[in-house]
Amino acid sequence: MSDTGDADRRAGGGERGGTGVSGADPVGGAVRGAVRGAAPVPLSVLDLVTVGSGSTAHASLRTSVEIARLAESRGYHRHWVAEHHSMPGVASSSPAVILAHLAAHTSRIRLGSGGVMLPNHAPLAVAEQFGTLEALAPGRIDLGLGRAPGTDPRTAAALRGSGRLEEAADGFPRQLAELTRFLDDDFPDGHPYARVHAVPGPVQGPAGRPPLWLLGSSGFSARLAGELGLPFAYAHHFSAAGTLPALDLYRQSFRPSAVLDAPYALIGVSALAADTAAQVRAQVLTGALSMLRLRSGRPGLVPTPEEAAAYAFSPVEREFVDGWLANIVHGTPDEVRAGLDALVARTGADELMLTANAHGGQARLRSYGLVADAYGMPTEGSTPA
Repeated sequence: MSDTGDADRRAGGGERGGTGVSGADPVGGAVRGAVRGAAPVPLSVLDLVTVGSGSTAHASLRTSVEIARLAESRGYHRHWVAEHHSMPGVASSSPAVILAHLAAHTSRIRLGSGGVMLPNHAPLAVAEQFGTLEALAPGRIDLGLGRAPGTDPRTAAALRGSGRLEEAADGFPRQLAELTRFLDDDFPDGHPYARVHAVPGPVQGPAGRPPLWLLGSSGFSARLAGELGLPFAYAHHFSAAGTLPALDLYRQSFRPSAVLDAPYALIGVSALAADTAAQVRAQVLTGALSMLRLRSGRPGLVPTPEEAAAYAFSPVEREFVDGWLANIVHGTPDEVRAGLDALVARTGADELMLTANAHGGQARLRSYGLVADAYGMPTEGSTPA
């Protein structure tokens, strides 16, 4: 790799503005969350901005605002949105745009990308987008980065240009180093970009900038995050079999940095709570059928509970659905609490980021509220301690 070194080790940020770790704050700064109520670790929200059959992207984005407000009032630590493309059932193709909207409707909760798929974008563009977000909501923005396309190969080619597909995947460490340089405005003299500045950014005066996270569902990002001393977020919600190996690799590879003095691992978890077992079963089946269709090359809007209940699953499809449901923590609030506690005990995760996949926005809102109730987290309208 060229031009990485110190830039990589600073990738989490904080030396310019205090959003990472420096000086008197040696243990994670904005990275580490606070436990609320009786939760075993900090709880956060991963919002996929799903669009259900019979609904619209407008309604789903309005629900995202409601979820962010609820999460803030109930003591969830952060609210992330993820980049996906060409998926009718997901409305989060532009995380930076959504985060700007959420920032305007919240005041405390951390907001971030879970993640931006860096190979889809020029590093300068990402630095400018998230520099703008940091200027809009100082000290509240996270920049989570992934190396996958967030879509199928054909759509990735349309996003990047077909000639850049392999180059983009293989060049992730270089892109990360370049992004870090733009965020810190510290390309060395003689570099082609030495006089190129990401704005908003340090060229305009002292400025904070978002801490960087590496996201992944394989060992590549786990190892890289460890070697760079960055926080790591693993996609347990769609790749549960690889969770423990990836977390082990991250911890074994970890080297203390200006960002963290010890590993910090977050895992994304599909979790849905409802008042009754029948209600939650009806809702999680909609997500399972939606994923089955996606994996079969037939993506669409998230089906209704009635559609999912009436669907005639083949034996092979039923096997897929049963396996998918086995990795979702779902049930009554007490059952979900027990499942999340067991997951933390099994993985040693430092933070859980819950994604509530369901057909309707109200079911998702209800789930986050019920989980907060189960852990005795702050009530609506109160200020987290």
